[in-house]
Amino acid sequence: MPLFRLLLLLFSLAPSAVLALPANKPTPGYTRVAVETSVGTMVIAVDLKRAPRTSANFLTYVDDGRFDGVTFYRAARRKSNPKLGLIQGGIDTDLRRSLPPIRHEPTSQTGLRHLDATVSMARPNRPNSAAGNFFITVGATPNMDARGTYIGYAAFGHVVAGMDVVKKILAVPTCCGSGPMRGQMIVKPIRILRARRLDGRPTPSRAPKPWLLGLKRTAK
Repeated sequence: MPLFRLLLLLFSLAPSAVLALPANKPTPGYTRVAVETSVGTMVIAVDLKRAPRTSANFLTYVDDGRFDGVTFYRAARRKSNPKLGLIQGGIDTDLRRSLPPIRHEPTSQTGLRHLDATVSMARPNRPNSAAGNFFITVGATPNMDARGTYIGYAAFGHVVAGMDVVKKILAVPTCCGSGPMRGQMIVKPIRILRARRLDGRPTPSRAPKPWLLGLKRTAK
């Protein structure tokens, strides 16, 4: 088969969502965020066009500094292949950093899918409850897409640089946890030093920042 026809066939078989993934450069409809951790930096491109509500929520946490000093605290490896799975990070249970939960944007509405390197919102087992925790997939995870009456999870972006850092976090020792997270909690959580926009101007909220009061007292 001629090379040109082979390429056409491969593109016709590839999911459209894969072809639409942004690159690590300014891209219309996306805003990149650098997440600096204690083991390296990853760059996330959030999809403002297809998941505007979820992306705006994530960017508010970034612009407010709510992710600065929190951790990646979960590494869920697949039993069939420990190199695949997801990592989860964010404010965990620190309600001082939390903004009000947002309305769910299912993948059936946004057209996004849980592919390799997808960034999505973590949430309790109920709709409209996501706030300040997120996860990143290593390998496609289609069971997290909405289907039928299952609302799934709200995918809103992709890692465009630093997947080696994501995989490094996935491989760290874990223990403890309960229910679906049993054995998946990172023994020494990976610190998020800072999260910052690479595109556009920050637009922080006017919401209180009570976690900063404790930091100021410690500094004294």
